[in-house]
Amino acid sequence: VMPDYQYLGISTQESICTVTISNPPANLLSRGVLTELDAFLDETAKNRTFKVLILTGAGTFFIVGADIKEIAGLKNAAEGKEAAVLGQRVFNNLEQLPLPTIAAINGHCLGGGNEMAMACSIRIASDRARFGQPEINLGIIPGFGGTQRLPRIVGLARALELMLTGDMINAQTALEIGLVNKIVPEAEVMKQALGLAKKITSKSRPALERILRAAREGLEQPIDKGLQLEAQLFGEVCETHDMKEGTTAFLEKRPPR
Repeated sequence: VMPDYQYLGISTQESICTVTISNPPANLLSRGVLTELDAFLDETAKNRTFKVLILTGAGTFFIVGADIKEIAGLKNAAEGKEAAVLGQRVFNNLEQLPLPTIAAINGHCLGGGNEMAMACSIRIASDRARFGQPEINLGIIPGFGGTQRLPRIVGLARALELMLTGDMINAQTALEIGLVNKIVPEAEVMKQALGLAKKITSKSRPALERILRAAREGLEQPIDKGLQLEAQLFGEVCETHDMKEGTTAFLEKRPPR
């Protein structure tokens, strides 16, 4: 049983959990929102009820960033660092969940919102969404992982252009640079995210978890180390019931159960 959250709407459908972040009017990532998200992610990593997690925003915005009032109130370097470390920790926990996560980007996705979306496995965007890291316009820098995840996802030159100008880009540009996987009409964002989630839930959990782990950890180390990890994880799935059922079903020309 999930606790009662002030900022998170939790809805479940079979083994899919949808989390809607609601902090009107623009779903700012205040300390309160981050703290609740942290507690929810802890719970999700432990209880293993879900196979896919979808993250979205309430209303017409996804998330337009951190709470600027809170940032303006930071008095010194130590307080600033502490605020950044909190956001970083929450998004690391999101990225390292043992299940695939889908960002259903229903509207503007800026600053901390873009940093949260980048910590998800897959990003589906509304054709009306806008993206950016506008921190430079406030005389600050991205602090919830933006300087690290953006270059890894879109390459260094494009990431620097976005971060140094603070400019917003539209969904089409985000798709072209590889920031999002797919653009869909505004009214269809959740439907498409659920469709993708359903497709993923039909797959083997041990295999899903190991693909996530191999790809994430492998990216951070030399390829020979990544290949060793892949071989080890491949060996582990060879002992699963799902592998026996999947290969048998293929050979018997029937769907796996």
